[in-house]
Formats: sequence, C-alpha cells, structure tokens
Amino acid sequence: MKLYFSPGACSLSPHIVAREAGIPMDFVKVDLRQKKTADGADFNAINAKGYVPALQLDDGSVLTEGAAIVQYLADRSPESGLAPKAGTMERYRLQEWLTFIGTEIHKQMSPLFSPATPDDQRKAQIEKLNKRYAWTAAQLAGKQYLMGNAFSVADAYMFVTLTWADLLKVDLSDWPVLKEYQSRIAGRAKVQETLAAERAAKAA
Repeated sequence: MKLYFSPGACSLSPHIVAREAGIPMDFVKVDLRQKKTADGADFNAINAKGYVPALQLDDGSVLTEGAAIVQYLADRSPESGLAPKAGTMERYRLQEWLTFIGTEIHKQMSPLFSPATPDDQRKAQIEKLNKRYAWTAAQLAGKQYLMGNAFSVADAYMFVTLTWADLLKVDLSDWPVLKEYQSRIAGRAKVQETLAAERAAKAA
C-alpha cells in the first residue's frame, strides 16, 4: 500500500494511524501546489480530487477521505484496538467523533489558512471553533482520550487539528484539558516517529 501525504496536512492523521497499527506501507510525499508526487508523477491522475490523503491499495484502487482511510487501516489491524468492531454502538460513536472533527473543526479552520480571509470572517470562524473546543473539553473530562482510556483513530485526527491551532495561533488557554490531551498524544512513541518522518520529508 501507498499513503500519499503532504507534511503537516490532514494526511498526518492516517500517517499516524498506519504507524500505530504497524501496517507496512510506502509513504509518498505530494506537492499540493504543483499536484506532483516526490517522483514527479501527476497526483491528479492518482486522486482526481487533488488533495491528500489518498491510500493506494495493493490491487491498485485508491481510497480517499481521511475518516474512511483511518477506519480501513484500523480494520486491517484489529489487534491494534484503534477502532471498535464494526456494527457496535462504540463504532458509531467513533464515526460520530470523526464526523464532528471533520465538519465542525477541520473545515471551520480552513479559512484561517488563507491570508485573503477578511478579519471579520476570521474572528467569526474562531468564535465557532471556541464553542467546539469548549464542548470537546467537556467530553474529555475524566478521560485520557476521546473514546475513553484507549487511543483511537479519532484521537489521531483531533491531534492534527490541535497542531493547526498552534500554527494558526488560535488560543486554547481557556481549555487546559485540551493542551494536556494534545501533549499526551504527542508523547506517544509512534506519534513521535510520524512527526519526525514528516519533518524529514518536508526538509527533503
């Protein structure tokens, strides 16, 4: 399998999951501006959507969208415990988290990356995010991770959005539980391994 990624992008989530699950795979860096892979291939020919992540399976087919990819990887390695068993209420809770992170945090942050976003819109986006952070912090009370005391694919995704908050200088100081949670995930050995790999890929 091949995971097409761009350092620091939302593909960091399945990158973490692949390493946490211990699944052998090739990691292929993508230049999202040029739509080229590190070896010069046309990324649009691999994923016509033009963005990462994209997972090329052994049969040559391609799976896209981070929430789908992380669940696929978790199911390939059930012993990793990264996702509850399909069909259980716990699995639907995981999907609930993945949907919330994708639509209510990830996409709300997107305008903040653009220097063309007007200040009033930027302020409105941050106000929306703050409400989501407050809710998330309340859910984390008394828990190590989003689903309880076990790390899941949802935590990998949430972690990525929290790193973006740091990058974008979104103030999370009102919710120390979120900073503690972020630090807890950052301290995981496979997360450290993934971050180091992405730093090296960015520098290459």
